[in-house]
Amino acid sequence: MSPLPLTRRSVLGVALASAAGPTLLRGAPAAAAVIPPVRADLGVAAYPFEFGQVRLTAGRFLDNQNRTLNYLRFVDVDRLLYVFRANHGRSTGGAAANGGWDAPSFPFRSHVQGHFLTAWAQAWAVLGDTACRDKANYMVAELAKCQAANGYLSGFPESDFTALEARTLSNGNVPYYCVHKTLAGLLDVWRYIGNTQARTVLLALAGWVDTRTARLTTAQMQAMLGTEFGGMNAVLTDVYQQTGDARWLTVAQRFDHAAVFDPLAANQDRLNGLHANTQVPKWIGAAREYKATATTRYRDIASNAWNITVGAHTYAIGGNSQAEHFRPPNAIAAYLTNDTCEHCNTVNMLQLTRELWLIDPNRAGYFDFYEQALLNHVIGAQNPADNHGHVTYFTPLRAGGRRGVGPAWGGGTWSTDYTTFWCCQGTGVEVNTRLMDSVYFRNGNTLTVNLFVPSVLNWTQRGITVTQTTTFPAGDTTTLTLSGTMSGSWSIRVRIPSWTSGATISVNGTSVPSAAPGTYATITRTWAAGDTVTVRLPMRVVMRAANDNPAVQAITYGPAVLAGNYGNTALTTPPTLDVSSVTRTTATANGATVNLVPFYNAHGFNYSVYWNTSTGTTGTYKLVNAASGLVLGIQDMSTANGGLALIWGDTGTADHRWVRITDGDAFRFRNVNSGKVLGVDNMSTADNARVLQWDDNGTADHRWALLDQGNGTFKIRNVNSGKLLAVLNNATTQGAQVVQESDNGSADNLWRLTLTT
Repeated sequence: MSPLPLTRRSVLGVALASAAGPTLLRGAPAAAAVIPPVRADLGVAAYPFEFGQVRLTAGRFLDNQNRTLNYLRFVDVDRLLYVFRANHGRSTGGAAANGGWDAPSFPFRSHVQGHFLTAWAQAWAVLGDTACRDKANYMVAELAKCQAANGYLSGFPESDFTALEARTLSNGNVPYYCVHKTLAGLLDVWRYIGNTQARTVLLALAGWVDTRTARLTTAQMQAMLGTEFGGMNAVLTDVYQQTGDARWLTVAQRFDHAAVFDPLAANQDRLNGLHANTQVPKWIGAAREYKATATTRYRDIASNAWNITVGAHTYAIGGNSQAEHFRPPNAIAAYLTNDTCEHCNTVNMLQLTRELWLIDPNRAGYFDFYEQALLNHVIGAQNPADNHGHVTYFTPLRAGGRRGVGPAWGGGTWSTDYTTFWCCQGTGVEVNTRLMDSVYFRNGNTLTVNLFVPSVLNWTQRGITVTQTTTFPAGDTTTLTLSGTMSGSWSIRVRIPSWTSGATISVNGTSVPSAAPGTYATITRTWAAGDTVTVRLPMRVVMRAANDNPAVQAITYGPAVLAGNYGNTALTTPPTLDVSSVTRTTATANGATVNLVPFYNAHGFNYSVYWNTSTGTTGTYKLVNAASGLVLGIQDMSTANGGLALIWGDTGTADHRWVRITDGDAFRFRNVNSGKVLGVDNMSTADNARVLQWDDNGTADHRWALLDQGNGTFKIRNVNSGKLLAVLNNATTQGAQVVQESDNGSADNLWRLTLTT
């Protein structure tokens, strides 16, 4: 097919840009090269620091970054250019073709180059790495020559795009998925390196996408979106924000996939069977479209998708999906296989989480998940023994799984320099060059500390430097040391994770008020150079049950999932764990002692992440209120977070049945209908605070002590508040709200536990 018509001016612009080479902001510090967007995001209440203002210091995160940096400096750009040059009729210059997903005939060829452009740009912006900058500039210049040859830029012939539009594409190619990566990489080289040639190529490619898609009917466009297209809505919205040209928002919104967006807008979980990482970039796009337009439907799509995925489709390590696909809601124990937790899917969930937190920065739960997924999955997915920092595609969670072992890319196999180039390898180079981007945030005179990572923040806008020193999560303490010019009163806000209890904070050795788990502690004062803030976050062992089987559980210590080290011993089923034996470093399983290690360090041996814990449950119960004779249930049989607890007649429905899970010297009550556990609204310690169901995230308000009254009834005391499970205003009518209250001696806080199974 002939190329789609471009204006003579656009073709000439590409050709001139190719001939002239890049225009750069030379000689400037790395952070100063960032090109700010023309349009600020709408609806946000917190702001990230620029790349270059935060640097990692000695620790696991820095090690990951350095290994990736070695690879970025090493990789041959001409090999990466092979598929573009070949497709556009240019000489490949004697370079060898890559293998794996970038092989000349592979359906995902030309996707990984955009990831490298982004990673190189980030390495320059964060570290001022000139080798990475130069590789990015060279690739952009060569891509411009390919684009000038015939007016578009891709590793695929235009006939593939035509067949895709007609729904006759049968070779498995995903051309728009790859175009998304190219657009994103060009955008990052422009805004982080200041390369105006990247801008020219970017806008010409976006214009080509506009021309192609503008001629399609809505039905044709929606049908085409049935083929994976990455985050085209996200990147084109970013181009709109960066340039201020409304044309690009129009193109972005053509990629709104109604079949996915409409159920999520209605808060319906229809994820079962969908290819997982096809969906998450679309949700990121919805978040970006909200920030570009303030259209609340976009925000709701993104936040509902996050709630559904984290609540009903996420494994203990923070990853989701099995064999790349979402399974039925809460199906976790039933899918412990070699191909769980696709790496790039979790990386994209981190990006979605960050986008949502910036909208609602008081919701600490967003960063509780971010910490869980980043630490246990993403950091641990890199091979610490490989100087090029290669990663796994999947992270096996079957009993006896092992990173680095598996068939081709179907298990935990490591990526390679030139023979793999999976999607996960691409996101691996990206994420490990921006590990510092979500440690600190700002809003006016308030600094938020969301992650506990050895690092230095240079808050240039205020002339302040913050140095964070910690061995977290090996240790439970982090120290913030201030230097620079201090002026006036300002605030430091620290996330108090939901998994901790009894967090303490001191300033210069003097204790200051902390905050409840799952919230933020704020310290406001006139600071001085040399001031130190010490935050201690006590950790404890918590068993995390699989949503679909309370007897199958993972071990966590603070934010870290602990894995059993089984050496070279093969396992076919999860070992049977004696829950009472678990310590931070050892446990007894199958009658023998097994050493426990943080899962991010589980390399070079077979491991177990999930365990059979027959002693961890004591049956399924109905909780019958002694005053009313009504049973505890969830309003409207909701399966959502925040479903309110109430009392109702015993109708035999599943929301009236509770699994009692042993948790140290207390219990958690898991609802049979929803799979969620009983807790207190916002972890309140006040009388009459509502009781509801929520994800099992290990918080103290989910733990309940049973106080036997010796007459067949129990008081059920909340571990967080010390208050009792009761009925509001001593009500005895159906639908009365369940709350917590002080021990006032009334019968409405007495319960009978009736065993049903």
